[in-house]
Amino acid sequence: MIQLLPEEFEAYRDQRWRRLPELRVEDAVHAEQLVEDLGFCATLTDARRPGPSLYIAVCGRRDAFMPRNVQKDPESSLAWSIKDEVMRRGRAYYAKLVKGKSTFIQRRLIPHFNALWGVPRRKEAEMLSIEARAVLKVLRREWEMGTRDLRVESGVTDRARFTRAIDELQRAMKVIPAEVLYQPTFTYIWSLAEGRFAEELWVRIKRSDALREVARAYLTGAGMTLLGELSRVTGLSRPEAGLGNHALVDEGFAVRVEPGIYKLKDPLGRD
Repeated sequence: MIQLLPEEFEAYRDQRWRRLPELRVEDAVHAEQLVEDLGFCATLTDARRPGPSLYIAVCGRRDAFMPRNVQKDPESSLAWSIKDEVMRRGRAYYAKLVKGKSTFIQRRLIPHFNALWGVPRRKEAEMLSIEARAVLKVLRREWEMGTRDLRVESGVTDRARFTRAIDELQRAMKVIPAEVLYQPTFTYIWSLAEGRFAEELWVRIKRSDALREVARAYLTGAGMTLLGELSRVTGLSRPEAGLGNHALVDEGFAVRVEPGIYKLKDPLGRD
């Protein structure tokens, strides 16, 4: 059964997610403000996936669909260049994190995401693959390195295995892309996440608190969440997403409309 969001909440999201032409994101500064306002958002997803996205905000409309030929599309190109600039500036956390999708995270929420997806150093041997640990060992010695050199130094020379290792380290909040170069050839410069966000990654947060605050960030931006929506957007299991939303109800921040559906207590400024 297809669930439809009431139009008043679609309009609420239009404002918060910058899905209006007059609110569209046109540069890195406005993109950083988007992340600050929402807590976290995807980078280059379109209207086929739930949740806010930089690409949708660049387009400034609800029905933003990524074209097949992104190189010749001005909106896709602008979103890509803004993503690169925000990544370089380092004022928001950027990595392939939520469900393997590139994601921006507000600095305040980094400890909460780390509590949910990060791998403590004491558990790296049991939770990270051999290839991921090899890459991480090199970066802990060098701090940052381009893709090609990192493959050679780590011994993970097979391209597919290296990509899996890098993606694994991004999901574990160990490694981030700190820079991207297009000349002479395209390459990422990889860095330790703690090198740029040491203070935030040092903070320890209870998992229950992390679930609540991630749910709070999403509900504040969305106004209302449908059944399973928070889970689909964040990659949390449905039970854990439910725990986060239940905590918001318990403190009076949210209202449970029906099983699995929650809304802000007063999203539209009404009594």
